[in-house]
Amino acid sequence: MAAELMTTREVADYLRLGERKVYDLLAKRAIPCLRLEGKWLFPKPLIDAWLLEHREGPGVQPRAEPPLIVAGSHDPLLDWALRESGSGLAVVYEGSLAGLDRLAAGAALAAGVHVIDPTSGEFNIPLVAARLGGEPLVLLQFATREQGLLVPPGNPTGIRTVADLDGLRFATRQPEAGSHLLLAHLAREAGLDLDQIRGLPAVRSETEVAQAVASGAADAGLAIRAAAAARGLDFVPLTTERFDILVWRRAFFDEPFQRLVAFGRSEAFAERARQLGGYDVAGIWSVRFNGA
Repeated sequence: MAAELMTTREVADYLRLGERKVYDLLAKRAIPCLRLEGKWLFPKPLIDAWLLEHREGPGVQPRAEPPLIVAGSHDPLLDWALRESGSGLAVVYEGSLAGLDRLAAGAALAAGVHVIDPTSGEFNIPLVAARLGGEPLVLLQFATREQGLLVPPGNPTGIRTVADLDGLRFATRQPEAGSHLLLAHLAREAGLDLDQIRGLPAVRSETEVAQAVASGAADAGLAIRAAAAARGLDFVPLTTERFDILVWRRAFFDEPFQRLVAFGRSEAFAERARQLGGYDVAGIWSVRFNGA
């Protein structure tokens, strides 16, 4: 990442502008940047994306502005940050795959995704590249999260792995959810068919999984550590995943999303992540994939 961070002088040379002009752009919050220990730094992938969004001429067709909606997967930390940042962005949580469909239709500004590729074990990049790689979208890291099994306090059924779920009442997620796809992957690794995991009617968020287990309606469910902590449940860790946000490049530079970006670099955000538990936000806003 360090090799992709330019100083003010370096970005001025790269853009063929005077350094004073770069400071003017900074004052207007019109150029993507980071401020670390009082020093301005400029991520080259985002500078390149910014240049693409400002191109003009034949063959460049304007795209209709998407609605101010963040779709895709539910995440408690993202949900809180969208409110506390004053972004003005609304949410529609339907699962990672449904979020990608909304983006493709121009019906959302961004989408939260956490989808594992069963072949490589990589999160998000293979799917985004295959489905939307030709679109002017950028995939940004939001956080890494601990995913595992939520069980009642004391873990009365003694669950330790996915293989122990055979015959138990399990809080399932909708097929479009990244958690459902992760469960299918983990079940295959454990030699289980999903049909052997007796699912209840599908729930639609991490919070609803925790509610199902806490109420006694389910013996277990797959969700993040933060969801378990919020309901006083025990947590059996299974893997660490990356939760990313896929956003239209032009929308990234607009004020609503930039409010979220700025808030994600604040101490209040980092403290909230620590309080929720199971999050690592050190790599927030790292560019993971840049579309065409």
